[in-house]
Amino acid sequence: MRFTKMQGLGNDYVYVNCFEEVVEEPEQTARAVCDRHFGIGADGLILIQPSNGADCRMEMYNADGSRGAMCGNGIRCVAKYVYEAGLVKSPRISVETDSGIRKVFCRVREGKVFLADVEMGIPVVGERELLEAGGSSYSFTPVELGNPHAVLFYSEIDGLDLRKIGPLIGKNSRFPGGVNVGFAKVDGCRSLKLRVWERGTGETMACGTGACAACAAAISMGFLKRKATVRLPGGDLEVTWAGPAYPMVMTGPAREVYRGEITL
Repeated sequence: MRFTKMQGLGNDYVYVNCFEEVVEEPEQTARAVCDRHFGIGADGLILIQPSNGADCRMEMYNADGSRGAMCGNGIRCVAKYVYEAGLVKSPRISVETDSGIRKVFCRVREGKVFLADVEMGIPVVGERELLEAGGSSYSFTPVELGNPHAVLFYSEIDGLDLRKIGPLIGKNSRFPGGVNVGFAKVDGCRSLKLRVWERGTGETMACGTGACAACAAAISMGFLKRKATVRLPGGDLEVTWAGPAYPMVMTGPAREVYRGEITL
């Protein structure tokens, strides 16, 4: 199987061009290729496929083989791949996902995509809730944005043990299908620091839908302006939300790491 390893702010995936390749057992393939000791090593597997309603389709699998509906960092890399491979001629690209069709605008320099703006959809922000888990109480804001998110706000997040707290919340019975858990710190009205425990993967270097979900929660609570920088372990994303009737727009980089071929 031929593949391309790509990353957006360190959130890395194995991409397969299914215009040319066939992946018959994607769940098993995801577990095999994502293993960082015995495989390629990645946060997930993304299959780039033909689409009847868009320029292409992305089918996403987490590192444990579970299916993901949408990936903000992943979709930027999909757009970069199809543009640079000549599968799409325009820098304005529509990508079909399990959560709907998303529009991506690629910023191109000397034929290469270096940044991309993604219309992420309109977030649905719920009321704050209290959850009891592991003998502690956690206050969170639920946000739906293609993927489900629970956003928690702290005065400091660097010292949090996400390997312990993440599964306590992410696998709680409150979320039958699991949930992505965002741990956020607001730094003024235009900046937010974030760490994310992603369902099916664990803590990642960056999470695009998580960044937008955290901003949506913070804006709804009056903590943040409608345009903000989200600082993640892997780097910064810019998030803009014009208002409740408008989709959020996320801007960030997309990078190719290397290409290869693997026998499964």
